[in-house]
Order: sequence, then structure tokens, then C-alpha cells
Amino acid sequence: MANYRDPKLKVFTCNANRQLAREIAVHIGLTLGNAEAIRFSDGECQIKLNESIRGADVFVIQPTSAPVNEHLMELLVMVDALKRASAKSINVVIPYFGYARQDRKARARDPITAKLVANLIETAGAHRIITMDLHATQIQGFFDIPVDHLLGVPILGKYFSEKGLSNICVVSPDHGGVTRARKLAERLGAPIAIIDKRRPEPNVVEMMNIVGNIEGKTAIIIDDMIDTAGTITLAANALVEAGAREVFACCTHPVLSGPAFERIANSRIQEFVVTNTIPIPEDKLIDKIKVLSVAPIIGEAIIRVHEELSVSKLFDYISL
Repeated sequence: MANYRDPKLKVFTCNANRQLAREIAVHIGLTLGNAEAIRFSDGECQIKLNESIRGADVFVIQPTSAPVNEHLMELLVMVDALKRASAKSINVVIPYFGYARQDRKARARDPITAKLVANLIETAGAHRIITMDLHATQIQGFFDIPVDHLLGVPILGKYFSEKGLSNICVVSPDHGGVTRARKLAERLGAPIAIIDKRRPEPNVVEMMNIVGNIEGKTAIIIDDMIDTAGTITLAANALVEAGAREVFACCTHPVLSGPAFERIANSRIQEFVVTNTIPIPEDKLIDKIKVLSVAPIIGEAIIRVHEELSVSKLFDYISL
């Protein structure tokens, strides 16, 4: 789409994922708003808005990925700056919502940090949230403002359907991901399998039983995010040992911390398909990793929100 001419629609970004923000602006037909997120010598964040946004519908694109606290603080200060500069509406686009794994009290005296982050964003002055594949969908209810929750499955499903794979089985790496796996399986006309895993502590997995038949099949593991890649690589090994012909893996959010890249490179995963909600440094982009862009679906969501059209149409979005 070229030359979106409504001067009351403006798109800004901070530092978390400028490349994605530029792609979204290009899809809409805009240039990014003129703003800077800089640091004082002691590390404090400062936002400079270098153009008028009075009376505008402003969209701020900022995943709260690593370093999470830096990027979250940039976002909060940006929202406050926009509020004080008389924006008509402040729409926060968070492709990846950090702290989403802290969505409940797993033990006594645990914080519910995802709710705290929602409160902070709302208190700063946000009027709407656009996000993608929340780790826990109930986080939508942590906000008292509208939340548009976009899905990565249409993007991933389109990619795999065009690869021409045969005899597919979609695999959920845990019980909590069954709904996501079923949505991908429906798009690919495939059955599903489930990996029953036990996690004694964060980022530690004790393996694993496979529920379902994957003998001779092309297995596609799908998750919302991959962090250290321990689960996904152990799952790939288990699937191959159980008779899978080949293993692909995919996720929306490539957190990829610690030993993740080394584990993926040395794994039995043939191809690891992710989106660009979180940027992957060029020097770590190994051959096995395929990156798909979420810019078209987020760009369409921004246009629909600005024009007061239905966003639910994008849940089955395939014209990417």
C-alpha cells in the first residue's frame, strides 16, 4: 500500500525493533514519526518528539524484548510524552509482550508481573493495545482498555502450506499449546500430536512422552515462543527417535536466549521458522532459521483501528 494520506495517522517507534517499525510504516504508506529515544549519561531514558502530534491517532511500535526493562521504560516514557503532546489517541503496538510468563501465582508470594506491566502501560496513558500471540491469552483481561490480539498461525500456516510438505503431523510441545497446534493443523489438513513434558523449574525440562502417531510423518512443532530452545530440541530428538521422517519447528516469538542458537544449530530440526516480532542479530542468524515478517498483518490492524473497521477479519489473514 502506498501513500496513506490521512495526516492524523502517525506511527512512531523506540529502539526495540526499528526494522519492523519501518516495514510496518512502508506497508501502510507512511514514514516513521520523527522521534528519538536516547539516554542520559547515567542511563536514564529520554524521549524527544520532533514533530507535532496534536489531535493525531498515534501508534507506537515497541516489543518489550531483551533488554526487557530498558525497552519497557522507553515505551512508558514515549506514551507519557505523546499524552503530554496532546495526541488524540495513543495506541501501543507490542508485537512481543515481555513478562507474559509471569501471569499467575505459581507459588505462594509470587508476583503477577504481567498484570503490573499492564497497569504501568495503561497508567502512562495508552488508549489501546495491539499485540500478538500472548503467552497467556488471559493477559488481555489485565487491561481495562481495548486489546486487539493478533495471531501468528496464519503467517506460519501460509508458509508451510506453500512448502508442499506431505504426510504432516503438527506437534504441540506441551498441553497448553494444543489449541495453537490444532489451528495450524486445520490449516494444513493434518493431525496433531502432543508432547507430555515435565518442567521442575524454569528453563529445565525432564522428558517426555509423545501422545499421537508420528511414525513416518513430517513433524511440525509449533509454540508461541522459544527461549533457550531446550524443550524444542529435546522434542525434535524424541520425535525422530519415535519414527518421524523429518522435523520442522516454528514459533511467533524468537526470544532465543543463552545457548539457544547453538542448540538449534546442532539439533535434528531441519528448519526453524520464526517471525520478526523480536529482531535476531545478523551475526546469529544461522542457516536453519527462516524469518517471516509480521509487518503486513500489524500494518493492516493499524489501518483498521484508525478507520474504525473490524480487526477480527485479520484472525484468518492470508493475503500477506
